[in-house]
Amino acid sequence: MTDSKTTTASTPSPARPGGDRPRPRPGGGGRSRDDDDRPRGRTGGRRRRVCIMCADHIRYVDYKNVSFLRRFVSDRARIETRRRTSACAKHQRALSNAIKRARHLALLPYTADHIRISQGR
Repeated sequence: MTDSKTTTASTPSPARPGGDRPRPRPGGGGRSRDDDDRPRGRTGGRRRRVCIMCADHIRYVDYKNVSFLRRFVSDRARIETRRRTSACAKHQRALSNAIKRARHLALLPYTADHIRISQGR
């Protein structure tokens, strides 16, 4: 009685058409050959910026700190968006409230016309 396991083990297996690489699994699992050309590590896009106030551990955005608040106001006296300021949602809300309070107390201008007048003096 001959065992089928012993007969197949003694004969060499035929060469695969793809070389010594194992065949990919059905369903597309695994990497394709195009992935080998791609550099390892981060792929595409820029790294997300960290919130300035979270990094500096600022708990309270002070409306009296005008020089700090001016960084978040555009040249047309508009509050900059989160995308431009890279602030988190919590600190962006605090920034907008602080800027509005500073405007109410005339520490910051409401419009760009006030900026031009104050710089001319």
